[in-house]
Amino acid sequence: MPTHATTSQKLERLKQESGFVGAAARFWQRSYASDYVGLMILGAGLIGLEFLAEPFHRMFSLDNLAIQYPHAEVERVSVTWLFIYAGAIPVGILISWALLFRPGTHKSHVTILGWIISLILTLFITDLVKNAVGRPRPDLIARCKPEKGTPDHTLVTFDICTETNHHVLHDGWRSFPSGHSSFSFSGLGYLSMFIAGQCHVFRPRTDLARVLLALAPLLGAVMIAISRCEDYRHDVWDVTAGSTIGFTVAYFTYRRYFPPLRNRKCDTPYLNPGEELGSGAGKRRDEEMGLRGADEFELSESEGENIPLRRLGSG
Repeated sequence: MPTHATTSQKLERLKQESGFVGAAARFWQRSYASDYVGLMILGAGLIGLEFLAEPFHRMFSLDNLAIQYPHAEVERVSVTWLFIYAGAIPVGILISWALLFRPGTHKSHVTILGWIISLILTLFITDLVKNAVGRPRPDLIARCKPEKGTPDHTLVTFDICTETNHHVLHDGWRSFPSGHSSFSFSGLGYLSMFIAGQCHVFRPRTDLARVLLALAPLLGAVMIAISRCEDYRHDVWDVTAGSTIGFTVAYFTYRRYFPPLRNRKCDTPYLNPGEELGSGAGKRRDEEMGLRGADEFELSESEGENIPLRRLGSG
C-alpha cells in the first residue's frame, strides 16, 4: 500500500528543486528561520491577548476576606521597572558580554535569540492562563467599589462594580498566575542559567564567587515576586505558579540552544542547523552521547581532577 510522505521527506524533495522554492527550502532547514517565524506568531498572539481578550469574571462575595485587601496605587515594582529589571538589564548584560568577549556570531545570536523567545513565550502563556482562569486579585473589592446595598453573603458579578476605569476594574480578575513573577524568572532565570554555563558552576570545587554570580539574577527575580504579595496584587499561590512558569520556560528555551549545565561543554552552544547537517552522523552521535550524561563533570577521588563519567565506568 502506498504510504504518505513525511514532512521531512517533503522538505527533502523541495530542497532538490531549483529556483526560489528550492532555495527557500534549503534556507529554512539550514537557518533559524523557523524560530523567527514562531517568534512572530507568538508576538501576534500576545498582542491579541493584551488588547482584545477580556478575562473570565468569576463571581465573588463581598464578605470574602481574601479579596478585601487595599489597592496599592503605587507599586513597589511597576510594569516599567519590571521591564527594566528583568528585560533591559539582562539583555544589556548579554550584549555587553558579546561585545567584550567576542564569542562569535553564532554564540551571540543563539544566546540573545533564546532570551527573547523565553520572554515572549512566557508572556503568552501567562496572559493566556490569566484570562482563562479569571481569578480575583486580593484587592478586588477596593478595585470594584461595589454599589451600596449589595448583599454581603451573596455571590455577585462585576455588574455591581462602580469603578469606571476599565483597566483597573477588569485587571482585578487577572490574579493567577503572577505576570511579574513569570516575567522576572523568565528573563533573569535565563540569564542565571547562561552565567552558570559560562562559569561552569557545576564543575567540582568551583569557587563560591562564580556560584554567587550565577545566583544573583535569581535573587532579583525572587525579590520582584515577593513584592507582588507585599502590594496585595497576588497571593503566594499566584507568585509560586508564575515563578514556576517563568523558570520552566527559561530552562526549556535555554536547553534548546545549550547543553546541560553539568556537561563539560556547557558554555558552547549546539551547532547551527547548517553546520550540523554537514558535520556527519558520527559527530551527531557523539553529541547525543554527551547530552545523555556521558561527558558530565565528575571528581576523581584518586587524582583529584575532573574526568568524564564514561571513564569511571570503564576498565
